[in-house]
Amino acid sequence: MKVEQLNVGWISSPAAVYRQGEDPSARIRFPIPAYLIETDDERILIDAGLHPDAIADPASFYGPAAAMFGLEQEQSIVEQVDVGTLTRIVLTHLHFDHSGALALLPASVPIVIQRREWEAAQDDAAVSRNFFYPRDYAAAQDRELVLIDGDHDLLGDGSVELLLTPGHTPGHQSVRVGEELIIGADVGHFAITLDDHRFPSFADDFAAQGRSAERLRALREHGTRVLPGHDPDVLRPGPVAVSL
Repeated sequence: MKVEQLNVGWISSPAAVYRQGEDPSARIRFPIPAYLIETDDERILIDAGLHPDAIADPASFYGPAAAMFGLEQEQSIVEQVDVGTLTRIVLTHLHFDHSGALALLPASVPIVIQRREWEAAQDDAAVSRNFFYPRDYAAAQDRELVLIDGDHDLLGDGSVELLLTPGHTPGHQSVRVGEELIIGADVGHFAITLDDHRFPSFADDFAAQGRSAERLRALREHGTRVLPGHDPDVLRPGPVAVSL
């Protein structure tokens, strides 16, 4: 099994939006990762990254609230991956930096997502509370959705497990690959977040996010490497070591 980390964009924003307690006048720039997991029979994409049309003017693409963001992208997901060979797409959650390029991916590839995340995306109040942008996932309405409930053995052999880690969004999920690697996604934007719980200023449920952080921290303390969601000091494109 091989795992590759891809860079599918950058976000710049006020630092306090993504890490509570930061200077409100400071700005932060952080990477947006996606991952490609390859086995003998599968090519699984974890998240899709930014839509390239959103880069130049986020406010025009998403609306006025997106004006706080500066977006950059060297290459979109379709420029880095032969998307015609994908067998599954796993979405950790539906924020625009994770699902924005979904419409660019082949409609024949099943999308795997937590049921509670998908149901929240159809509810106006949840959409508003979680800063979802329906245009990101509108293309999924007419394609095969695999809705899962809780932890899920993706391939049936224990090699790739989806872990329900809610809080950041209603149905946020992380991805365990083998015995010693977890793609934590946005349970913690930064590696230290699992320890200090300085989450972004927004969440569907801060208490649930705290419990999810504790779950991943406990796994980390038992030897599992947990990749944070957006830490510029940790995340680097390229092969990621995995042990089965």
